[in-house]
Amino acid sequence: MTAESTSAPAFRFAAVTFDCADPAELSRFYAEMFGLSVTYSSDDFVFLGGKDGAGLGFNRLADYRRPTWPDPAREKQAHIEVGVDDLDTAETRLLSLGATKPETQPQPDRWRVLLDPAGHPFCITTYV
Repeated sequence: MTAESTSAPAFRFAAVTFDCADPAELSRFYAEMFGLSVTYSSDDFVFLGGKDGAGLGFNRLADYRRPTWPDPAREKQAHIEVGVDDLDTAETRLLSLGATKPETQPQPDRWRVLLDPAGHPFCITTYV
């Protein structure tokens, strides 16, 4: 075996993709939140990218059903943690962009759980 064949392959983070009913609508929310630009768009998929190349994808799913967090009927599937400087200011901004705030807030002094316009839970926190 050569040194090249025994070394571990290189991996780099490329994207997280969210299933949703309307990729254009959901991508607008995240573009505003993170200041990302659309780098690819079709009727069924939108990709937002940043300076580092990593980004977020939004994939149309014909029978998409919103998560019902915290009700386990349709689990949250996945969520992202978003670092912010001030919880209250960030929450207000995200609500104005179309996020909603569920009643259940496990530790609101440490982080806040919000739902994006397609129902995916995400957290904002000052701990990152």
